[in-house]
Amino acid sequence: MLKSLLIANRGEIACRIIRTAREMGIRTVAVYSDADANALHVRQADDAVHIGPSPVRESYLVGDKIIAAARQTGAEAIHPGYGFLSENADFAQSVKDAGLIWVGPNPASIRAMGLKDAAKERMIAAGVPVTPGYLGEDQRPDHLKAEADKIGYPVLIKAVAGGGGKGMRRVDAAEDFADMLQSCQREAASSFGDDRVLIEKYILSPRHIEVQVFGDSHGNVVHLFERDCSLQRRHQKVIEEAPAPGMDADTREAICAAAVRAAQAVDYVGAGTIEFIADASEGLRADRIWFMEMNTRLQVEHPVTEEITGQDLVEWQLRVASGEPLPCAQDELEINGWAMEARLYAEDPAKGFLPSIGRLEAFDLGDEARIDTGVEQGADISPFYDPMIAKVIAWGEDREEARETLADALSDAIVWPVRSNAGFLVEALEHHAFASGEVDTGLIAREGDALMPNAKPSEEALADAAAALIGDVPMAGFRLNAAPRTLGTFLLDGAPVTIDRADPEAGSQPTENLLIAEDGQTWQLAHWRAAGGAGGATGDGAILAPMPGRVISVDVAAGDTVTKGQKLLTLEAMKMEHGLTAPFDGTVAELNASSGAQVQVDALLARIEKIDG
Repeated sequence: MLKSLLIANRGEIACRIIRTAREMGIRTVAVYSDADANALHVRQADDAVHIGPSPVRESYLVGDKIIAAARQTGAEAIHPGYGFLSENADFAQSVKDAGLIWVGPNPASIRAMGLKDAAKERMIAAGVPVTPGYLGEDQRPDHLKAEADKIGYPVLIKAVAGGGGKGMRRVDAAEDFADMLQSCQREAASSFGDDRVLIEKYILSPRHIEVQVFGDSHGNVVHLFERDCSLQRRHQKVIEEAPAPGMDADTREAICAAAVRAAQAVDYVGAGTIEFIADASEGLRADRIWFMEMNTRLQVEHPVTEEITGQDLVEWQLRVASGEPLPCAQDELEINGWAMEARLYAEDPAKGFLPSIGRLEAFDLGDEARIDTGVEQGADISPFYDPMIAKVIAWGEDREEARETLADALSDAIVWPVRSNAGFLVEALEHHAFASGEVDTGLIAREGDALMPNAKPSEEALADAAAALIGDVPMAGFRLNAAPRTLGTFLLDGAPVTIDRADPEAGSQPTENLLIAEDGQTWQLAHWRAAGGAGGATGDGAILAPMPGRVISVDVAAGDTVTKGQKLLTLEAMKMEHGLTAPFDGTVAELNASSGAQVQVDALLARIEKIDG
């Protein structure tokens, strides 16, 4: 068994690996950038090495620095976690060449499955069904469009080297293909250094089903059943569960057997996931489920598999990397109960899910569910990394119990002043379609505003909070039919609000401000005087940078006439593209943005003036 392990990652997954390694008696080494000097994973590890500045390309993506850190600390092995260098075959080979143990599949297996087009060709040869589409080498835009026309719209353009929901565009009509192709290629080049794409038929009632597979160096390959990751927003997973709703025994046997064949086709060793797309228009059927891709690493959603099988997949990884056979044979694995996982992000649903950065002055996720996180109260959410701050995982005897437990845990979440998607997750969990198991990947896009959490707390919660702020006490002679009594004007997250109360109750000691937590949302209520009165607001037409980032395109010029909703420019921040649009019809009175420029949060990028009349 390994004696020491360097974790080439950060945040939640680094803490997750450290937890299992400690239980196994394995010494752990963390690596960290400038931004992560005080991070939780750094403090939890037995040793830690600084590897460079905050940007990932100068720290977590520099393989030589990570290998040097392993040598410096005497680590025997490197675990890549997920993301960063986890599916980089060249880095895996460099680790092995340095005489270290790579906790992952062989570099040849990573290469075989790393490019989506080559992987599909290999799957076809192995008898694994694949989605109809174009996998060719000819990347000329006119040829790609001709192939898309031949397949029939809608189609999905996907980066050959893509992953994590990036480098993907749905195209519904031929006239939209050129713009979508250009956008997809640009994001692919930025994220993966490779702008090649493939084209697939877009399934109109899609379910995203994936199978956890595991192989060892002794030729054994098993599956640990399926997960359903269909609830997605812009191709990124939101809530995952295991097993998949509506999966019968025959279909499960067929899809899991196909996943094992896929892993065997590349002599797979370690943890991997075979992802399938299912046409669920007539329910889950074995003849309507197709291979999409293989992720040659541990998945973000691996905890739901752990919860229903009782297995620790990180322990499996470390044992397999040590040369041991798989801990269990296929007939020793079974499904017990149901599990769901929600990805809690530092993002603001009210602002188009833009990432939210800053200090977590209040952060409490309770103890109703399993919490996998890499932050704690007082930590800073940095603009340099993915904004996921925690995974909340619930188990139940059946799906309904798991769903209710997860919804309750998220409802009680306190995250402030950083915004989170907890309220959105609660709405999604309680939506009738999700509750009944009628989920496909388009649910969130279809429902839109129906899944948005309330902008303000309930009147009851506001009144209770206001009473607590002023130390309110019951009035003598109170009557149930008494007229509402104004408690005063307060500031709710800096905005004035007048609060009435018809049912006064005993309050607490007076305080300057307090937090209101309701249905996954957190607000701060303060005395009007505590914040010095009402705050100012941004003038109409001012286009401000919602976060630090880089301007990657400017679509208008000063003096141009624009219409409401027209794209003005595109900002790249936190690995995503964000289009900024005109708030109303008008003219571009001021333009301060230029392509390639780095901008800070709230920088004035443009100003739109309304057209008279």
